[in-house]
Amino acid sequence: MAKLISDNLSVGENGRLYFRGHDTLALAEKYSTPLYLMDEQRIRENMAMYVKAFRESFGPDSLPIYAGKANSFKRIYQIAKEEGMGIDAVSAGELYTAMKAGFPLERAFFQGNNKTDWDIAFAMDLGVGYFVVDNREELDAIARIAAERGLRQKLLLRLTPGIDPHTYDAVATGKVDSKFGTAIETGQARQMLEHTLSLPSIDLRGFHCHVGSQVFGEDVFERSADIMLEFIARCGRDYGLSPEFLDLGGGYGVRYVEEDGHVDIPAAIAAVAEHMKKVCARLGIRLPKIIMEPGRSIVADAGLTLYTVGTVKKIPGYKNYVSVDGGMSDNPRYALYRSKYTVLLASRPEAEARLFCDVVGRCCESDDVIQPDVLLPEPERGEILAVCTTGAYNYSMASNYNRLARPAMVMLTEASDYLAVRRETLDDLVRNDI
Repeated sequence: MAKLISDNLSVGENGRLYFRGHDTLALAEKYSTPLYLMDEQRIRENMAMYVKAFRESFGPDSLPIYAGKANSFKRIYQIAKEEGMGIDAVSAGELYTAMKAGFPLERAFFQGNNKTDWDIAFAMDLGVGYFVVDNREELDAIARIAAERGLRQKLLLRLTPGIDPHTYDAVATGKVDSKFGTAIETGQARQMLEHTLSLPSIDLRGFHCHVGSQVFGEDVFERSADIMLEFIARCGRDYGLSPEFLDLGGGYGVRYVEEDGHVDIPAAIAAVAEHMKKVCARLGIRLPKIIMEPGRSIVADAGLTLYTVGTVKKIPGYKNYVSVDGGMSDNPRYALYRSKYTVLLASRPEAEARLFCDVVGRCCESDDVIQPDVLLPEPERGEILAVCTTGAYNYSMASNYNRLARPAMVMLTEASDYLAVRRETLDDLVRNDI
């Protein structure tokens, strides 16, 4: 019997895979494949869990902000607004999407290591609440553009605490030699702070750090908080500065496969809060308003991708391949990170699994692999295959490689299904061609 990785998956009386109470084969027939499914109730549950945990552990002025890079489309920002979260945006496109969704951009934090002058001006004109500033050149550009507009722009300085989160190198962002932020260890953070305080068009509200994502049981947030709070204490002694915010970034892990751990996120947040309060008491400083930036842990297990099986290729003594009608164009994470996924035959999830195979896509690329070394009931052409926990970094990283159209995204509630992002058409693929 197939192992169901998340409690919003089930097997119906008809033997088919269900997601949030919906027959996945019926959804595939209604909307076609490849198809992204998103569980709206799970998204709301995860957002509400973060908001409640933050209020209980850090106080009512703390703020979890949804990291839009995990999955950015209009409906997700409407839900974030309704659930009382802020947002993290890393591009003008994400800000524009949030604005079109009606999200109040005074609760937006604009991140990124190389904002252009156009990006900066655009964000200011939209009324973005806070910039998270990565480097000296960007800071000077923000100061200049704010002065031209007669603004005093609120911002946080992104600092690098020098923490190794022991996760994938591709998602580790807090080490001294990272492309992100200004290092504390080298003395550059202090220089950056002094320059910031000299700029009349800048309103420094706090500090930011981000050490990586997919963090499980490690004390990553405690270790980074120690360094950041020590820096804040020195700022108080040397400059009389008491920052309003400390943003610890994001990164709690999610289960992609059976062997992955499980994080009790409210308990983890409570442990971080208790640790930080003790450190603040020792240092003689007040605890700033705490921000974190969950993205993956809000949307990952809210997602499921459906594909239609095309060919089953057997090479005796070597390997078997099951090819589907999507691939790295709608999920490049295996090609990028060798990411693990749980794969199920949605048509017959409880059937005996005898075929050891690689599940691969239709792109003209040898590394177009969804998941290697999968044990499945041998599928037939036209059956539906499901890849679990695809709500994060699938749609947001999708491309038109091989001139393939990106899939539709369907939101699910207990009672209904509705289209949130329409499927691209062939006309969409040539829309911008001259």
